[in-house]
Amino acid sequence: MSFVSNTIKPIFTKKSEFNVSFIICGTQKGGTTALDYYLRAHHEICMANKKELHFFDDDQNFKLKKVKYTNYHKNFSPKKNHRVIGEATPIYMYWENSIKRIHKYNPKMKLIIILRNPIKRAFSHWNMETEKNKEHLNFKKALELELSNLKSKKLYQDRVRSYLARGLYSNQIKQILKLFKMDQLLIIQNEKLRNFPNEVMAQISTFLSIAPFKKIEHKNIHSRKYKIELTKNEIQFLQDFYSTEISILEELLGWDLERWKTN
Repeated sequence: MSFVSNTIKPIFTKKSEFNVSFIICGTQKGGTTALDYYLRAHHEICMANKKELHFFDDDQNFKLKKVKYTNYHKNFSPKKNHRVIGEATPIYMYWENSIKRIHKYNPKMKLIIILRNPIKRAFSHWNMETEKNKEHLNFKKALELELSNLKSKKLYQDRVRSYLARGLYSNQIKQILKLFKMDQLLIIQNEKLRNFPNEVMAQISTFLSIAPFKKIEHKNIHSRKYKIELTKNEIQFLQDFYSTEISILEELLGWDLERWKTN
């Protein structure tokens, strides 16, 4: 597919005259930082001035009857060469009401989702929170406490201790599909972004209707060696927890996720 830039109507450059057209809405610890980095190199994409704006998951932004989207738009500086405007805030997929707010803001929004093996995602998440000194329990105890909270509270959510919950992708996707059409979603496997970044970026350029990306090299961002490794007991705990979820996801997306089941 070829694109002739002068045939595409440029977006408006005034902050009051544009809508954000795509969002990377999930998942945390799934490779969203690397994808954000790749997107910023494309001359037709205007990305937010920083990653993770947290506009649609902030209840304070939606207490007034008329939402001040100008506060959102001030994070973008579109130019005449830009064809699409986007941002990356991976909690949106998980956090209650975020998707509804996004749809109300722009029902034509395109959403990009990166899914990572939920077992590896959970452990990576816990390592991040311990490094930030926000989590003081060991991994197994943190999982057990979260599981207890999930069972006792119907709509329990937590920004930090959501190691298990954020990996329950199928219900999050189903909630999105209640408002957005499947062709407004691009769902990517983390392993493919990591191992075949140019193939994934070609998918994204088609999805966003922009010119192809220049060849890129895989970039490790926030990749670190953990101080401890997952124990066999912890792996079994997570495999048992996610067994049904992964099977549901396979059916929902038509993916073969056998390797996720065995970590």
